[in-house]
Amino acid sequence: MTSEIHWSARFLAFTAGGLGLCCLGVLATGRQDLAGPALTVSLLCLALAVLGIPRLKQQVFTIWILAAVAAAMTWPQWFTRIDTFETKRLIIPVLQVIMFGMGTTMSIADFVGVARMPGGVLIGVIGQLTIMPLLGYGLAVSFAFPPEIAAGIVLVGCSPSGLASNVMCYLARANVALSITLTTVITLLSPFTTPLLMKLLASQMIPVDAWAMMWSIVQMTILPVVGGIVFHHTLSRHMRWLERAMPGLSMTGILIATLIIISAGRDALLNVGVPLMVVCGLHCGLGYLLGYYAARLLGFDLQTCRTVSFEVGMQNSGLAAGIASSMNKIATLGLAPVVFGPIMNVAGSILASWWRSQPTDSQPVVPQQPVAPQPRDAYFPP
Repeated sequence: MTSEIHWSARFLAFTAGGLGLCCLGVLATGRQDLAGPALTVSLLCLALAVLGIPRLKQQVFTIWILAAVAAAMTWPQWFTRIDTFETKRLIIPVLQVIMFGMGTTMSIADFVGVARMPGGVLIGVIGQLTIMPLLGYGLAVSFAFPPEIAAGIVLVGCSPSGLASNVMCYLARANVALSITLTTVITLLSPFTTPLLMKLLASQMIPVDAWAMMWSIVQMTILPVVGGIVFHHTLSRHMRWLERAMPGLSMTGILIATLIIISAGRDALLNVGVPLMVVCGLHCGLGYLLGYYAARLLGFDLQTCRTVSFEVGMQNSGLAAGIASSMNKIATLGLAPVVFGPIMNVAGSILASWWRSQPTDSQPVVPQQPVAPQPRDAYFPP
């Protein structure tokens, strides 16, 4: 394994480790002003190092996200406005680009899966619409967060799953076709389900205009996704360069959104940061667990159980952040989605790696090997 790693990757990894130790050292001496820059550069070095380590490449985007969080917490003034332009106005256009990219990976064939796997689709949809919203509400109330922060936790639970769940299902040797079908169905249902669930669970925390939220979600998801599907079936073969560029554009968009949201909500995050991280970890972890065992108790095969677990536990936190932006509450309502995204991806990657080494009903155990890149592997939305 060591011989496979280029010397530059090792150098960057040692540099990242050294800067990480420096960060701890300056914190111990009370120099918090130096800790942020040290942590940011450490994470940037680690991300570049991981690019040269085949077994860890799947984690690189999550490390970029963590570096963006560190940078936004350290230099928030850089990312809140450009001259007189407020950067939070970019959130919704960025999300629309990401959702268009999601649409370009879909095809009409994805919808055929509903007829082929009705049982798996039904348990996945029911699990997504019950487990995560109720978990979000219970955790938000139990930890007694300020109302808008609490509503952000509920909003994450009420959002649909995203393409990251498809990637994790591929890595875990789960049912990728079912995962794609579930993501498609739940995303198309979200203009109706997300406002309704927010009205039921969060209206005592913040005012919820269900009709306005529905129209916002249509603009942020349905229109771009449908546009992406149309592009996939009509123009993609003539514009291969754009199809290849969409994963990079989507990931760049997620990084931009993270920088903007964290910098806008920095002060609130300093007050609730650790408890909010704990809640987000519990939220996605319990979602994975309950999704898996709900399917298992109903007698589904192991591949379907793994798929339902990821579809339930992984949320489209980018959409949740976009909804927060449309409500002009990006600095409070938008914090939970941004914290949830990296935690969800790290936990999901660990779970997928472990499941890949375990047998399923129809597959023997295989040695762990670096995973070959797939078209969908480029997407790791929060």
